[in-house]
Formats: sequence, C-alpha cells, structure tokens
Amino acid sequence: MEGASMQGGTPDEEQGRAKTFTGTEAQATTGEGLTSAKLSASDVRQICLAAGADDAGFVEIGRTSLSVERHDILRAYPRTKTLISLCLAGNRESLQSASLSVADWEFARTSDRLASVMECVLRRLNALGVRGVAVPPTFPMDMDRWPSKPWEVSHKRVAEEAGLGRMGLHRVVIHPILGNHFLLATLLIDAEVDGVGQPLAESPCIDCKLCAAVCPVGAIGQDGGFDFMSCAMHNYHELFGGVQEWVEAVAASHSAKGYRRRFGDSETLSRWQSLTYGHAYRCSYCMAVCPAGQDTVAAYRRDKKQYLREVVKPLQGKEEPVYVIRGSSAEKAARTNTCKDVRFVRNTIRPNSVDTFLDGTSLLFNPEAARDVRLKLSFEFTGEENRLATIDISDQRVQVQAGKTNEADLHVRVDSATWIGIVNEELSPLRALLTGKMKLKGNPAHLKTFKRCLL
Repeated sequence: MEGASMQGGTPDEEQGRAKTFTGTEAQATTGEGLTSAKLSASDVRQICLAAGADDAGFVEIGRTSLSVERHDILRAYPRTKTLISLCLAGNRESLQSASLSVADWEFARTSDRLASVMECVLRRLNALGVRGVAVPPTFPMDMDRWPSKPWEVSHKRVAEEAGLGRMGLHRVVIHPILGNHFLLATLLIDAEVDGVGQPLAESPCIDCKLCAAVCPVGAIGQDGGFDFMSCAMHNYHELFGGVQEWVEAVAASHSAKGYRRRFGDSETLSRWQSLTYGHAYRCSYCMAVCPAGQDTVAAYRRDKKQYLREVVKPLQGKEEPVYVIRGSSAEKAARTNTCKDVRFVRNTIRPNSVDTFLDGTSLLFNPEAARDVRLKLSFEFTGEENRLATIDISDQRVQVQAGKTNEADLHVRVDSATWIGIVNEELSPLRALLTGKMKLKGNPAHLKTFKRCLL
C-alpha cells in the first residue's frame, strides 16, 4: 500500500495504466486536456483503490445539497465538474489508544498516506487528460477568512452525498464496513463521470450512545444535539483557539512567574510539540469508541462488557486536563468525572463583521447562562454593513432571524464597525452611546444580559 504505486510510478508505468482505462474516455480529450465524454465511474474508482484508497465515491458539482459549498469549491478549482470522495482507514487499535501520542501519530501517518493516495490518483488521471486539484484533508486551511469558514470543502458532506457513509450521533461519518476509523479527502476534477453516488438510505450508526458517554465535555447530546464550542475549546486546544489565547497570555504576562501562574510546564511543552511536530488533538474519544461498521460491530455485540472494559473505560478513567469555558455546559459535564482536571480557557473566536457575529451567535450561545432568560433584541446595523436582525432567547435556546421586529425588549441602532468593537471588548458601549454611534430604545441592562448569554 505504501510502495511505489502510491507515488505515481515512472512515466512508462503511467502510460501502461492509461491503457487499462477502458471505454472511449481515454481518447475523448480536447484542447487543454478537458474530457468531452463522461468517464467510467467504475474505472475511476479502480484507479482510486489501486492508489491505496479504501473506498471512493463521486458527486456532481451541480447537486443541490452542495449549494452552500459550491462557491468555495469553484474558488479552489473553477473547472470542477465532479468531486471524488476518498477514505483511507487508519489502524483502529491505535486510534482507540488512551495515549494521545499514539492516537495523534496514527492520525498524522494516515493523513500522510492519504496525501500520497490523492497525488497518485491525480497523476493517473492527468495521464488520461483529466485535470484537477487535491483539497487538504485537514490542515492547512485558509485562515485569511477566519472566523468565517476556513476550509474549502466539507469532506463529510461530500462523503455523505457520494454514498460512502452517514454522520452518526457524534458528527463523524460512519462507513457501513469500515466504521469511522478513517480519514476523508476530496479531489476536484474537470470531467464528469457516468455514475455518481447517492446518500445511504440507512445510517450505519447503531445508536449505542457510547460517544455521548465518553465525551469529557458533554458536547454530544443523548437527544442528538451537538455543542460545537464545547468540542472545539477542548479538542482543538492546541490549535487555533488555544494558540490565540496562549499568545495573548504570553504578551500579558509581566514575568516568567506570572506566566507560570497561567500555564504549567507540561502545557507549554505540549504547545511546543504541537507547533514542532504537527497539529495535535486533545480528544478523539467519540471516534475511538464507536463500534459501528461491519469490521467492528460484531465484536461489540458479542461481548459488550469486554468492549467497555478495553475501549471505553480507559478513556473515561484517564487523568488529564479538560479545557472548558467557565460557567459553560462543558464545565458542568467535565466536573462529573473526578479523573478530569478542569482547566479554564477563554473564547477567542472574535467576529470581524456583522455577518460573522450573526452567524456565530448560535455557536457562542451559552444555555447554562441563559436559564430563566427571555429576551428579544432587534438590531439595525448601519455604516459599512447595513443589516436588520432579530435575536430571540427563550427556553435556553437562541434564534437569529433576518429583519426587525416591533415586539423587541430592546431596539439597537448601531454603526456596524462600532458594534464589532463592542462585542470584541475593544470599544466601550458607554462611549458608543455618548458619541451617537449606538442608540437604544428600551432597558440598556438587556445588553448586559445578552452578553452574559454568550461564551
């Protein structure tokens, strides 16, 4: 699997592979290499498997369900006609290990192998006159667009549409055979294929809820809900959010002693290791314990007690730091497990526009702080961004809708740039009121209540 075939081989070998591509597709090329006929889906799939992929599926660019992705897809490669979804299995036992270094190393090695598979597939398709690009399976992402969506393609969405699997309760794609112990990638090519995939009719998820039971921050709800911020603040602590907080803490520390009051030596060295050897996850426990998929489910059903003892309990009983925002549902969940050392972090996801503020409000909403809160705010944003929006908080839920309402508890008319400064604690609300950049109709205390309901 990791031999010369994954590196593309010699030019003579590539010519030989081209001859094995059946049908008229190999001859149906025009101009700059664009194909004038559809490629055989079965042949392209065989190319993917021969390159080392464990499965592959196809989705046409015009599919309705890709409408939210299409702009970014075409931004990455304007000639895209078909998306190829690839999956490559990792070593299940490594990904189930209670040792973070073992699990992270497996993720890194599988990601490296997947990159080689993508390169090999593209080179073989290039030899047939088909061009395309490989989208990074994980990192790097386009951080110039942060805090908006920094990834080009949602590999999970594409995999579901290609029929490779369905997302389970834990929001990880589950393959009917491989389970969820694999990584996904996407290729964008300038040719159509004669057979595209369709979403699976049934989910491989067996509803065991082990993912919810093992999550140290309670991000996975038994009722199917998912708390993005709880997951992100802990699992991605060594990555974007945690790095921002760390850098700001270093800048704010007046001495080494002051810094050490915030961070232990092991935390500093963990960041050094992540920066040096590649990104590291703090937790992939939901993926580790998932028994769904033909390759795993039989052993789970044969002896559930043994599975719990060998796979689930070591992760639940592992003594480790768990990173949460103070007063959040994640803190509440983490404190139920005495093996976990609760460590507090700040939310460093800061909006840079009214659109990112409105889009992010549902993600940053803190239900624990919104108990007994019933509040409706009507916003009129002026200046660079003219927007009308209503934010409604009730029953520990938040709804963000376009347009104003006359039934709001507080009406806010504010310059858009000023509001972003207030949200990011760079500008004073009082100063905004005194300068006329913000005008309120209603009780100003509602602004403090609203702020308290956000992480």
